[in-house]
Amino acid sequence: MITSPTIDIIVPVWNNLFDTRACLVAILAHSSGARLIIVDNGSSRETELMLEEFSESLGERGLFIKSEKNIGLVAAVNIGLARSDSDYAVVVRPTVTVHAKWLETLVDAAQTTGAGLVSPLFSGDGAPLLPQLSPGISIMESCTISFETLLIRAEMRMVAGTFQEHLDGGEWCLREYVRRVAAHGYRTCIAGHSRLTCSTAQVFGSVQRRAEMEQSSQSAYLATWGISRHYCLYLGADTDAGNLCDFVATILDGARQGHRFLLILHRRQYSAFRKMGWNGLHTGIELHPLSVLFPLRSFQRIITALKNKNPDLIAVRGCCGAVFPGTDTALPFDEVQNCIAAHTTTVTAHPREACT
Repeated sequence: MITSPTIDIIVPVWNNLFDTRACLVAILAHSSGARLIIVDNGSSRETELMLEEFSESLGERGLFIKSEKNIGLVAAVNIGLARSDSDYAVVVRPTVTVHAKWLETLVDAAQTTGAGLVSPLFSGDGAPLLPQLSPGISIMESCTISFETLLIRAEMRMVAGTFQEHLDGGEWCLREYVRRVAAHGYRTCIAGHSRLTCSTAQVFGSVQRRAEMEQSSQSAYLATWGISRHYCLYLGADTDAGNLCDFVATILDGARQGHRFLLILHRRQYSAFRKMGWNGLHTGIELHPLSVLFPLRSFQRIITALKNKNPDLIAVRGCCGAVFPGTDTALPFDEVQNCIAAHTTTVTAHPREACT
């Protein structure tokens, strides 16, 4: 018999009484069957009383956890995760307003792809900046997600652990966790079926303290996982895209490690990539088609634009003796491939598959 997955929704709260209550009411209205785990992260007495009253009305469908002081977002999330015993836990910050089918969308994305982490897209004044999905693609792998709303698979958490509390409550903490779960064979996805509205969050601590935490977190991440690089690959006009399955698998592995790959393709290659669905594999892989009539001029224009956006762009020439126009210092793809293989996220013993 097929049973529905069990779900816990973790809401870490620090003050912001009115937005918090609106968030909780919306969750209650649009999350049938889920349990709410409310973590009061050292809020004011007024907010605390509202949370206690709201939690009492939930009965067995709710759990209220109180911290006497603000211990930070990451620690508050971990406290909620420690009390979660469901198949999935979903973090929702009080700045987010959910709507009908929001939870089904995230769970369906996780079940369809086997992903361990899933974020939706957002809109609104406080919306985090997440990569846009390729046109016509509703689910893509990504290394960029957000604590604003984040689904976490329980079996993955049991293997990979929880979030590092000495890191910031944003980019670097999440980057580290994405890399850690990838090393265990679990994938991270963005589900674009719907967008959640996100208002601006209150910030805790001084500007200087937050900057110091971000710098410290970045240094800790780089010390463990190394630098993420931006590669620009040109395959050459004579390369048949139909023979590039191993090549694509390699750059997908690299994208899961946090590297970005900008592929400059001739029109027939670009069409073949789209036909095989390779345009929707990962937000770290971008396709840039060349003009049919003036490919060299188009190449120069694309390269100039890419270098303006990414000054550290690394030119890579493809296989079969392809030459990267305009430079004789382009790396051979074999060199990039060896670097990726040394830190591969491909875990053959693990059943989780890539997003499709």
